[in-house]
Amino acid sequence: MTELTYLTAEGAKQLKEELEDLKGAQREALAKRLREAIQMGDLSENADYQKAKEDQAFLEGRIQELEYTLSNATIIQDDGKKKDSVTVGATVTIQEDDFDPETYYMVGAKEADPRNGKISHESPIGKALMDHKVGDIVEAVTPNGKTLIKILKIE
Repeated sequence: MTELTYLTAEGAKQLKEELEDLKGAQREALAKRLREAIQMGDLSENADYQKAKEDQAFLEGRIQELEYTLSNATIIQDDGKKKDSVTVGATVTIQEDDFDPETYYMVGAKEADPRNGKISHESPIGKALMDHKVGDIVEAVTPNGKTLIKILKIE
């Protein structure tokens, strides 16, 4: 069973660029390191060779992960239409208790970056906000306990 993954157009572009880099420049540099390590002789005691092989395994694993993600992702396009409820791809302004309002961009889990204002629809706050409208007060269960969040604006 494939896992449903959401990506914004920007997120998909970034993953494609990373994939191109890994398959091109990164693979070439790693192949060169391996050739150089092999030329040093006895591979059983060659730390450079062992490290290069580990790096190669990591690189190939990341390539497979990116290819799988990109081939199974649902790309969320910003159609410019006003959004009535919180969905992946929406920008939502919220307020918790008496704190200042905060604005977040709802993204899929692969793109989440809370420090830069991108929260996953699978996160506790993201789950609580999904499908709700402006003016709704939702309850999010976070590691710090339950918190009430008011939705101020959806774009």
